[in-house]
Amino acid sequence: MMIASSSGIVFFLLLCSLVLHTLAASPRLLHYCRLDQRDALLEFKHEFNHDEFTDPLLSSWNQSSDCCLWSGVTCDARSGEVISLDLVHVLLNNPLKPNSGLFKLQQLKNLTLSDCRLYGEITSSLGNLSRLTHLDLSSNQLTGEVLASISNLNQLRDLLISDNSFSGDIPTSFANFTKLSTLDISNNLFTLENFPFVLPNLTSLSSLNIASNHVKSTLPSDLSRLHNLEYFLMRENSFSGTFPTSLFTIPSLQYVDLEGNQFSGHIKFGNISSSSSLWNIYLANNKFDGPIPESVSKIKSLIALDISNNNLVGTIPTSISKLVNLQHLSLSYNKLQGQVPGFICGLITATLSHNSFNSFGKPSSSSGREGLFELDLGSNSLGGPFPQWICNQRFLKFLDLSNNLFNGSIPPCFKHSTYWLKGLVLRNNSFSGILPDVFVNASMLFSVDVSFNLLEGKLPKSLMNCSVIELVNVGGNRINDTFPSWLASLRSLRVLILRSNAFHGSLYHDHVSNGFQHLRFIDISQNGFSGTLSPLYFSNWREMVTSESSDLGTGEVYMGEEGPEFSHSNSMTMIYKGVETEFLKIPYSFRAIDFSGNRFNGNIPESIGLLIELRLLNLSGNVFTGSIPQALANLTNLETLDVSRNQLSGHIPRDLGSLSFLSTMNFSHNLLEGPVPQGTQFQSQNCSIFMDNFKLSGLEKICGKAHAPNSTPRESEELSEPKEQVINWIAAAIAYGPGVFCGLVIGHIFASHKHKWFRRNKRRVVVIKSAR
Repeated sequence: MMIASSSGIVFFLLLCSLVLHTLAASPRLLHYCRLDQRDALLEFKHEFNHDEFTDPLLSSWNQSSDCCLWSGVTCDARSGEVISLDLVHVLLNNPLKPNSGLFKLQQLKNLTLSDCRLYGEITSSLGNLSRLTHLDLSSNQLTGEVLASISNLNQLRDLLISDNSFSGDIPTSFANFTKLSTLDISNNLFTLENFPFVLPNLTSLSSLNIASNHVKSTLPSDLSRLHNLEYFLMRENSFSGTFPTSLFTIPSLQYVDLEGNQFSGHIKFGNISSSSSLWNIYLANNKFDGPIPESVSKIKSLIALDISNNNLVGTIPTSISKLVNLQHLSLSYNKLQGQVPGFICGLITATLSHNSFNSFGKPSSSSGREGLFELDLGSNSLGGPFPQWICNQRFLKFLDLSNNLFNGSIPPCFKHSTYWLKGLVLRNNSFSGILPDVFVNASMLFSVDVSFNLLEGKLPKSLMNCSVIELVNVGGNRINDTFPSWLASLRSLRVLILRSNAFHGSLYHDHVSNGFQHLRFIDISQNGFSGTLSPLYFSNWREMVTSESSDLGTGEVYMGEEGPEFSHSNSMTMIYKGVETEFLKIPYSFRAIDFSGNRFNGNIPESIGLLIELRLLNLSGNVFTGSIPQALANLTNLETLDVSRNQLSGHIPRDLGSLSFLSTMNFSHNLLEGPVPQGTQFQSQNCSIFMDNFKLSGLEKICGKAHAPNSTPRESEELSEPKEQVINWIAAAIAYGPGVFCGLVIGHIFASHKHKWFRRNKRRVVVIKSAR
């Protein structure tokens, strides 16, 4: 019994000894931050205005707790020294002082101060942190020659200083950064005068990003010494010279982005390795010329190739079809011609717009892939019927065949390709027949544009299934239908263009809502619509009342950009300030109503004055009567107003003169009377916008006393032709006898010139720039 008890005591003592030894060998669990490290961090914190610390991260920095447990701080487990400081997005709003407590943290390996609103120059004291392996100062407002300040940080593996205003040369000492694997100095002001001499020495470099600088330099002729280079990014600079062939001989290279520079000459991949790891090549927005090199087909690993917006010529090499991993091909905005190769059916995205392609190659198998998501063939010379092979693309999200020579009908089989479709652009071709009901399953469609074709029949009711659609444009066709009031139920519809068709009848239909609550732009001009509009017609058009700042914040947003998963915005063509204008992008802030060129009668609805965000209002070429609504003076954002060629009477509302943005207007060919408003916008107009309102007064400053348009009544147009005949006979009578022939010639010339002058002035439209 005694032996067992003694053995237990010995075992207990041994266990206690083992525990004590373990505790002695392990770091302290509490308060293991060194006091000098804590004091340095607190000193750094107090260098900034405490009132500006809205981020909770620094609230934990106080003397009552261990500094190694503070947010953003990491310590070495044994020494208790700070080795990492990560304060990303903490708003410091100050420069870094030369004697900052930060530079007392001699063991720092990671320093991340990105997006902290730091400004001013980087002090040379930063070079004291000689153990740094990761330095991130990106997205601040820092200045100065930072690379000279950190030239002795030769342990760096990652240097991220993009999106600042750093300047100066890349110093020769930069060659000491032999361990650098990631370099991002994009969007700065570096001059890179020594760049060609120091870059080849960075033999351990695996990632280089010098994008968006304000530089003009050439790359070194030999880049092959960068044996470990994987990512080479230098987009949006001003680099010039020939194609850097040696770059593509590096076996480890995976990603190259030379986009947005001034490289020129032919693209030559040279003796590229068959074991190349390249998967992305971006060469867009340069000045490359010549053909697409056949050697690109050797890069078997290639997934994405973008050579758009250059001066490439010739055809697409058929050998590219050997790139079995290729998924994304962009060759838009070049001078390529010939066939669109059949292998594009097996890609995910193919953008070949703005070239001179004129035919299609035989479609190839997609080799088990899902098929095209995005196909852009716009602005080429492609003709013939709608390509039937497109009906087999079941996963299309975007299709653009615009500005080509296609003809014939749109096949009903296209409905099989609309399930995932988000954007359809077929404008400016010669498609004919009806627009078929191909939208039955198109519940994801954002926009459809089939304008400027030869389509007829009725608007397909299957559009009702497009619950998220923003834009419907069928303008410039021969569609013969009544007003599609049923589209008012589409809550996302922002743009409706029916202009220049054969639509007819009233805008009202029984049992159908007349309130387009979400519409921002409507153009139903040059149709056969008729009838009256009730005083409350526009009372439910809420989207033209809401200010942009309340729902989209600051900055301009364009329709289509925030929704579809492709890089295309909605576009449209309209009469803007008297000129047919193409909007390549449609701002969300733009509101417009164009009801011109129809047969509407009765009064202009008073509810138009509720649409305070309206910028363009065109009611010209109708049979509106009564007076111009006083409520138009509420439209403080109005830029263009056209009520010409109606039968409006009464005064022009005086308060219209206070609309500071109203720069283009037209009141001509009505029955208006009384004084013209005295506002600056009115007094700076051309006289012609008031013509044929013979009871208007106060036009002397605008037209001059001798040219006031109210001296000729409306009936003068009808009497113009007989007067021309009288002038002919007078001229002939003067020349009677020996000069009869000469007189007839003079009379004919005089009369014909007068007729041309009249027609020219009758059509004249004044275009004045917006006040905005």
